Amino acid sequence: MKRRTFLRSAGAVTVGGMAVRGFSNPLMSALAKSAAEDRVLVVIQLFGGNDGLNTVIPIDQYSLLSQFRSNVLIDQADVLVLSGTNGATGLHPAMTGMQDLWNDGKLNIVQGVSYPDPNFSHFRATDIWETGADSNQVLDSGWTGRYLNNEFPNYPNGFPNVDMPDPLAIRVGGSAGPALHHMGISMAVAINNTDDPLSLVGNVYQDPVTADCKGAKLDFLRTVQRQADEYGDVIEAAAQSGCNLSTLYPTGNAPGAELAQALKIVAQLICGGLKTKIYWVSEQGFDTHAQQVNTNDHSVGVHANLLKGVSDSIHAFQDDLNLLGLEDRVIGMSFSEFGRRIMSNGSGGTDHGSALPMFFFGTQILPGMLGTNPVIPANTGVNTNLAMQYDFRSIYASVLTDWFCLPPAEVDTILLNTYQPLALVDPAGCLGIGIHEANQASGTSVLEIYPNPFTENTAVTFTSNGGRAMVQVFNEQGQLLTTLKNETMPAGKYTVDCNLGPLPAGVYYCRLQNEGLQQVKSMLKVR
Repeated sequence: MKRRTFLRSAGAVTVGGMAVRGFSNPLMSALAKSAAEDRVLVVIQLFGGNDGLNTVIPIDQYSLLSQFRSNVLIDQADVLVLSGTNGATGLHPAMTGMQDLWNDGKLNIVQGVSYPDPNFSHFRATDIWETGADSNQVLDSGWTGRYLNNEFPNYPNGFPNVDMPDPLAIRVGGSAGPALHHMGISMAVAINNTDDPLSLVGNVYQDPVTADCKGAKLDFLRTVQRQADEYGDVIEAAAQSGCNLSTLYPTGNAPGAELAQALKIVAQLICGGLKTKIYWVSEQGFDTHAQQVNTNDHSVGVHANLLKGVSDSIHAFQDDLNLLGLEDRVIGMSFSEFGRRIMSNGSGGTDHGSALPMFFFGTQILPGMLGTNPVIPANTGVNTNLAMQYDFRSIYASVLTDWFCLPPAEVDTILLNTYQPLALVDPAGCLGIGIHEANQASGTSVLEIYPNPFTENTAVTFTSNGGRAMVQVFNEQGQLLTTLKNETMPAGKYTVDCNLGPLPAGVYYCRLQNEGLQQVKSMLKVR
C-alpha cells in the first residue's frame, strides 16, 4: 500500500499535541516522524525572462555565440566551468554560490525548458508557467493550487485544524499569484513585507453581515481573514524561534538582499516547525532589453548583479538548511517566464525568447545536468530561438511524483494531461511510488533525420526503450508544427515520414521524448 494512502486510512492518535495516524511498531513510528516532518518545496520565480545563454553558458558553442551576441557574451576566460562536463558547460562568473552547490552534489540544471507555441508576453507567459496551461488555454487554477486542493480538498472550510494547523502554502515578499490559487480561492497566506513577517491582511470586521449576496461574500472574506489571523499566530510562534544559523545571506545594499531576506524567513519558518508544504519567493528585474552588461566588462552589470543575488541567496539558504539539519526535507527550484533570443540586440541587451535552463537544488535532487547544451544554428537570425528539450510540465510531474509521492493518476489530474516525469528528484523516499529510471543517453544518438538538409520530405528514425514515445517538429520560434508520433510502443527502432513541403526554407527542430529520455536534433529545409 502506498505510504500516503496508508497514512490517510490508519486510525488517528495524538502524539505531542500533533495528530498522526495510529502506529504500533518502530517502522510505523518512523513513518509517523516522516509524516510530521513533511517535505517542503521552495519555488523561486525570476520575473522578466532570464537570459539563459549568459546564465548557463554552452562553452562548446562559444565560437557561434560570439558571432551572434558579441556585445553581451561573457568572456570565455571568466566563465565558471562546471566539473564533470569536460569543459563544455559553465556558469556566469557571478554565480560562485551555485558553482559551490554543483560541486557539493546539490544542484541539477535542466536545459532547454519551454512548451509548444511559446508566448512572449510577460503576463501571458507567466500565467502559462504558473497554471500549467497550454499556450492556447486559460486556466483559473495554478499547478500548486491544484496540488494543494488534491491534498486538502475541503480548504478553506474547517481550516486550520488539528491535522493541518499551519498554512498550506506561504508566499513571502508579494501577493499569492495564480500558481497558488484553486477555483478563485488562494491556497496560500501572503507575507507581503519581508521586514514584517506578520503583515498578512487588513481588517474587515467592522461592517455587519447582511442577508444578501454581498453579505455572503463578506462572511466568506471574514472567514478567510479569521484563518489568516490564526495563521498569523502560528507563523509568529514559528518566527520567534529565531533559528537561522547561516552568516552567508546577502544584506543591506548587496545584490539579492531582498530575496535573501525572504529565503531567510522561509528557513526560519521551516525550522520553527510549520507543516507548510510550499513556499514561494521571487526576484524582479530580468527583462534585460538594454544595457544587460557593462560595455567594457561583460562579467559585470545589471544581469551579473541579478544572477549574483540569486546565486548567493540560494547558497546561503542551503547553508542555513544544512546547519539547521533540515536539508533532507527541502528542495528548491527556480524558473522564469521565458528565456531570451540567441542573437542580442543593438542596445546591449537581449529580447524575449523561449527555452531556458532551470535550477533545482537540495540534497534530494539528483545532481548533474538534464539535457544537453543548446545547439546554436549557424544561420541564426533575429527571430531564432533555442530548441525546447523539456516541457516545463514534465518537471512539475517529476516534483509531484518523486517528491510529493503522488501516484500517476493524481499527477495527471493535477496537470490536466499526461506528462512524462524526469530523473530529477531522488524517488527513494516515496517507498516505491513513482520510481522511474531515466537514461539521458548523452553521447548516444537515438534520433536521426535523413536526408538532412532536405527540400520537402525527410525521414525521422528513433529508438524507443519502450513506453510512451513522442516525436514533435518545431520551427525556430518554438511553435509546434506537427506531432509525428505520440503513443505507447514496445522497445525498438522506428521510422516515420516528415513532410515540411509547404513550409519555408530554414531551421527546424525535431524532438523525441521517450519516458525520461529526450533528444533534439536540428533540421535544415532548403529550397
